[in-house]
Amino acid sequence: MLLKGRRIALRSLVATDFESWRDVRLSNFEWLVPWEPKQNMKNPESTDYRKYFESRCANRDREMQLGTAWSFGIFVSDQLAGEINISNITRGAFQSGHVGYWIDENYAGNGYTPEALVLIMKFAFEEVLLHRLQVSIVPRNRSSRRVVEKLDLRCEGLAERYLEINGVWEDHLRYAITFEEWEMRKNEMTSDWLG
Repeated sequence: MLLKGRRIALRSLVATDFESWRDVRLSNFEWLVPWEPKQNMKNPESTDYRKYFESRCANRDREMQLGTAWSFGIFVSDQLAGEINISNITRGAFQSGHVGYWIDENYAGNGYTPEALVLIMKFAFEEVLLHRLQVSIVPRNRSSRRVVEKLDLRCEGLAERYLEINGVWEDHLRYAITFEEWEMRKNEMTSDWLG
């Protein structure tokens, strides 16, 4: 699957992306680690082992086939620049998912992540048929907050000790958008970010 924006493309990562992914992750270690869950020390470090990455890709493919998650690499001029995903998709009366993203520090501040988020919203609401998306952000993560602020996503408040991040249970600001809000704003958002 390929989703194309004005300056970026989103596609699933595959085994042949290992070297690019490893290089981006290693060169951005200090930039990314403060905002991510602590690695399970029983598993090999994913940036060091091709088999671990291949297993990760296979697991994500399985989640997409089951409809429980959608994961994409963010590509700028065919270069891997980050990742964005919809996880924890719940159907039934909820019809909701959580969005997470990261971007190479060298690409940060250029509007690539908001563009990727608009592509994900369009996909989630128009193809996956979700009703609601949520983005949860540690309050002091100004770079990540800037993404949702550029898109004027609604802040629903603070969730205390919401997720484990780098070994600590961190508070998170919860931002959300519903299908109804997307319908009202999609022409503006797609024109501003994808057109």
